[in-house]
Amino acid sequence: MQGDSEQPLLPGSKETFAGATANLAEAVAIMARLRGPDGCPWDREQTFDSIKKHTLEETYEVFDAIERRAWPDLKDELGDLLLQVLFYAQMAADAGHFTIADVAANLNAKLIRRHPHIFPGASGDTVVAATPDAVLRNWEQIKAGEKVAAGVVKASMLDDVPRTMPATLEAYKLGSKAAKTGFDWPDASGLFAKMDEELAELMVEVEARDAEKVEAEFGDLLFTAINLARHLKVDAETALRRTNAKFRARFGAMEQAAGERGLAALELDELEALWMAAKAAEAGAK
Repeated sequence: MQGDSEQPLLPGSKETFAGATANLAEAVAIMARLRGPDGCPWDREQTFDSIKKHTLEETYEVFDAIERRAWPDLKDELGDLLLQVLFYAQMAADAGHFTIADVAANLNAKLIRRHPHIFPGASGDTVVAATPDAVLRNWEQIKAGEKVAAGVVKASMLDDVPRTMPATLEAYKLGSKAAKTGFDWPDASGLFAKMDEELAELMVEVEARDAEKVEAEFGDLLFTAINLARHLKVDAETALRRTNAKFRARFGAMEQAAGERGLAALELDELEALWMAAKAAEAGAK
């Protein structure tokens, strides 16, 4: 692992790594037991397809814990996410594809290979990458070289963007990939104009009551908005999740203010007044 360098590959105390090694080894053993002949009936009947939805759920629960800065919750949620990795690896081992050791070895090799500015190559020379942007450029170049070496043939450079990822992230990635060829707006100002254009086109289809075209134009509007977020250096998923949280808080305040009468019994102008009061209270609390 350490190559030709006399320096240890990883900094940190031996006790920390020994503990991590022991605990991870125990987790792997527990997973193997659960999937074994005398293991848990539920765990044994799971498949790659049946576990997929749980992986997505656990990922979002990690996001939620991070956004709430709930560190004890994050510790638990990361454990649940790690369980997904162990589950997939054990199922793959059961089928004779690969083991969790192969997963770790592949990851280690990839991290070292894609960080030549940290780990010297065969020549002993360390690539200079003094900025985050330089690191990303190196990463992309090395990744592209790996695909060529593996004989991967792509019909389009956009094939690197999985169709299964959340739509906001997929749109962001597609825009980023296309931008690398120069197919992009020079700056955010053009996207503001494009937003106006897409909104006008949406309004036309809404008035025409063509449901299929309304959906298409609404999709165009969202895609443009996400590309605008990319130009503004805003993570669209994070921005929307924060707005969702803000809506939850304001709506909860409205419910409390309405009391036993309930929101459903109020007129629209009363609801609007409660919303504005919740918004003002939120601003005053900052």
